[in-house]
Amino acid sequence: MIVLVSDTSVLIDLERGDLLEAVFACGHQLVVPDLLYEHELEPENGPLLRQMGLSVVALTSEEVEFAQKVQIANALLSIPDCFALSCARRPEHVLVSGDKALRAEAGEKKVECRGVLWLLDQMEASGTIAKMSLAEGLQKIVSHPRCRLPKHDVNERLARWTVK
Repeated sequence: MIVLVSDTSVLIDLERGDLLEAVFACGHQLVVPDLLYEHELEPENGPLLRQMGLSVVALTSEEVEFAQKVQIANALLSIPDCFALSCARRPEHVLVSGDKALRAEAGEKKVECRGVLWLLDQMEASGTIAKMSLAEGLQKIVSHPRCRLPKHDVNERLARWTVK
């Protein structure tokens, strides 16, 4: 089983789409590094996310050092983003991010990275959520003004998930 290392943007999108509970029910383990949790999630809905199933993991000293080097080399990335990238380098771990700069850095570092649409596809494949609920959730996500999901890919899923 793969472990999904989430950045904050994915969790925000899932929350916008009312899909947080569903993502934890689809069979994948979702984790975030402790620094990301403490800085970006804990003050808001961190305890609720943990109750739903989010795991918080500590990085080794070598992983922290890698994260710091990446952040120094790439000012577009926050240190929590770099911690997520470093964590995703572990065997059987995949980064899930909507952040363009983080996804680009993951590509350069040969770290597998997926996005929120892939995660929705995983939810569909698990059969734990109705397709109409996925369509409604995706509509909520794309209705936000800061959403940058590719229209073609969104429309393809909406057509697949909408009952005719």
